[in-house]
Amino acid sequence: MLIFPNKAVVGRIMPKEAFYKRLTLSREVREKFVSDIKRIVMEYKLAPDTLNIEKDGEISEILVLSIELKKPEMDYRIIENIARQNAHKLLFLIKFRDQGQLALYYNKLYTTKWGPLADLELNVRGLKLDDIWEGFIEQIGLQEDLGSTCDSLSISEKLKKQDTILRLQKKIAKLERLSRIEKQPKKRFELYTQLQNLKKTLAEEKGE
Repeated sequence: MLIFPNKAVVGRIMPKEAFYKRLTLSREVREKFVSDIKRIVMEYKLAPDTLNIEKDGEISEILVLSIELKKPEMDYRIIENIARQNAHKLLFLIKFRDQGQLALYYNKLYTTKWGPLADLELNVRGLKLDDIWEGFIEQIGLQEDLGSTCDSLSISEKLKKQDTILRLQKKIAKLERLSRIEKQPKKRFELYTQLQNLKKTLAEEKGE
């Protein structure tokens, strides 16, 4: 379970209707907001005074919102709209019964995999909120092992590289499926050649 200092605890229930009325939502997303979400709670306010860290930096506070669901799935456009239309940096704890996942928005929505709430972990790294927020992005957004060669890259560059790797892996998996069912030798050879080229590119991206 997520644990932050006692000084950071807020624990304030945010009335759902008042919350979503402040957002500009399509009718479909508004209906999903009502049907999917049971409760929203502001769990923590992470700020220099609640974490005993430096006040330097652009970020003044990070709010941790828990989103309790009515069912074991949701429309993630809800989270995107909340994050994009809020001036604060937001960290989401999405919950259904004893299961949960973490999410945040950084150019797009990133989420961890679902798992037991008790097993969710997020480390606070850094002496100012800018560094802590970047650490949250890295822990939630980076699902691929990019290797030590990427240590010098910025978080944006790491995420871009991850997206490239995931796209290549998806293309390779698709070509492998096509290759297995292709009966024409010429076409199979073309698929084989494409596969080898993609695998070479993937190895280069991973620094292998």
